[in-house]
Amino acid sequence: MKKILFIASECVPFVKTGGLADVVGSLPKAFDKEKYEVRVIIPNYKCIKPEWKEKMNFVTSFYMDMAWRSQYVGIMEMKYDGIQYYFIDNEYYFAGEKPYGYIHEDVEKFAFFSKAALSILPVVGYQPDIVHCHDWQTGLVPVYLKDSFHEGGFYVNMKSVMTIHNLKFQGIWNIETVQDATGLDMSYFTPDKLEAFGDANYLKGGIVYADRITTVSNTYAEEIKTPFYGEHLDGLMRARSGELKGIVNGLDYKEWNPQTDQKISARYSVGNFRLNKVKNKLALQKELGLPQDKKVMMIGIVSRLTDQKGFDLIDRIMDELCQDAVQIVVLGTGEERYENMFRHFAWKYGDKVAACIYYSDEMSHKIYAASDAFLMPSLFEPCGLSQLMSLRYGSLPIVRETGGLKDTVEPYNEYEETGTGISFTNYNAHEMLEAIRYGEEIYYDRRKSWNKMVERAMNADFSWEHSAKQYEQLYEEL
Repeated sequence: MKKILFIASECVPFVKTGGLADVVGSLPKAFDKEKYEVRVIIPNYKCIKPEWKEKMNFVTSFYMDMAWRSQYVGIMEMKYDGIQYYFIDNEYYFAGEKPYGYIHEDVEKFAFFSKAALSILPVVGYQPDIVHCHDWQTGLVPVYLKDSFHEGGFYVNMKSVMTIHNLKFQGIWNIETVQDATGLDMSYFTPDKLEAFGDANYLKGGIVYADRITTVSNTYAEEIKTPFYGEHLDGLMRARSGELKGIVNGLDYKEWNPQTDQKISARYSVGNFRLNKVKNKLALQKELGLPQDKKVMMIGIVSRLTDQKGFDLIDRIMDELCQDAVQIVVLGTGEERYENMFRHFAWKYGDKVAACIYYSDEMSHKIYAASDAFLMPSLFEPCGLSQLMSLRYGSLPIVRETGGLKDTVEPYNEYEETGTGISFTNYNAHEMLEAIRYGEEIYYDRRKSWNKMVERAMNADFSWEHSAKQYEQLYEEL
């Protein structure tokens, strides 16, 4: 039985700020239980809800050297959904209202977490074959494994895998502070190791020292070797391309299933969506105060409202788009200018635009179930989960061909009657508008082709089992 340890800064259902938490919560359950024992370590944040805190058991505590300090490490544990979880406890570091705060505090917090996660292993009696780290917050784990821990016989054969969920976030701060926080020797802060452009870079450390690197789609793995997508690390990504592999994220098909979803008005399947999907549209129109019209094409958007997600494109053409026979429903929070943009258009076109500027899991389910199309024109998208949810719910994705969007949405081909969505190539507002209007044309004038596309979309398989097999193969190679 192979032992795998996941170390991450967030995990569903305990704490979540983004897609990373979904991956860490879902992937461990998808491995073959006969061959792999997977355990997970995350911080015991103060902001984890009391309902979870009550189920945790205290294991033990000890003090650990962090450079010149001695820090308390508490271990809580809990079994959930068949997976063993450990929570690292330290009120000084994990007391905030949110998992992440200011970067100068976070670099010390996650240096502590990375070292503590490795330090508790002999204490809880778990010796993994592979330590699987996620994003910059655990970038120091492969570094520590090759540094002080390598001398201990317990750790000597452990291999590490570093998964990059989004290369934009790297954990960068000045060398002096990071060296003081981590206790690493100054020899680590050179351009071939943790130093990048005069600062210390946690993610770079993880990429340099990990035995294998993965990212969350094939196309993104190729894109990050180029200057445009490489976030100043493209040279390093090219240098390590032999160890780099893209594996598309999966979706929790239990949680996201239109046949059993309790959060939507009418449940439906590939067999009866023509009849039942529209009931969700009428219910959502009523709830959001839009004209109730089952024939109108509804476009859904569920997203963080940031530049990365292509909202500057939407801003450019929103007035034009609102002249069409469409309704647009938006759910999300983010940059103030985009929040206000959608509020403005909801005021200006009250019968066409509904802006839900908040986040609600329940509302997201309703939008996926109700909308006919789903708009996702990202500038870059390492993997993206929203398009997988929209495929599952038969809400056809209209996407830009980048990263995971390119890997998961097959563009519609009207001559061969193939494809599961509509895509466009260049980051250009009117190219996007053309793609949306192409969708409108198929929806209104070639309804049979549209419904066939919905069938193909709902039949596509992006469950975690599929991705887990590729990770298993990677672990076997190691």
